[in-house]
Amino acid sequence: MERCKRVEIDSIIVPDLPYEEKDEMAADCEAFGIDMISIITLTSKERVTMIAKEATGFIYCVSSLGATGVREKIRTDTDGMVVHVCRTSKIPVAVGGGISTPEQAVTMAFVSDGAIVGSAIVKLIAEYGRKSKEPVAAYVKKMKDALRD
Repeated sequence: MERCKRVEIDSIIVPDLPYEEKDEMAADCEAFGIDMISIITLTSKERVTMIAKEATGFIYCVSSLGATGVREKIRTDTDGMVVHVCRTSKIPVAVGGGISTPEQAVTMAFVSDGAIVGSAIVKLIAEYGRKSKEPVAAYVKKMKDALRD
């Protein structure tokens, strides 16, 4: 966490870290002013209030069941989950998990405070390797432009 602070990282996401085990890292994060982003999934159900109440930075709502990755279509009740989380917490709520097109990003940003795109960018980096800077920049620009319209 000391190194995160030194290189100006202000938050971290630890995938697959159960809420009940977050205390192992929480003290170190707090000591260095690093937010450990809470993740809420469609299966969190009765745990949503507990997770959201203690969240810092923003809350990451996962829009898909199963492994992360690019999805052609998101087929879950993301709206209902986000509304439930927003009722419980005052911090921003962002949706991620399979978002790969500008249309998906706009849809998710419409029901939340933001859209998280990860796997699509990782896929571009895997495809272009060391020459991925321009394709990734063009992709991110296309996503941002869609959200500005």
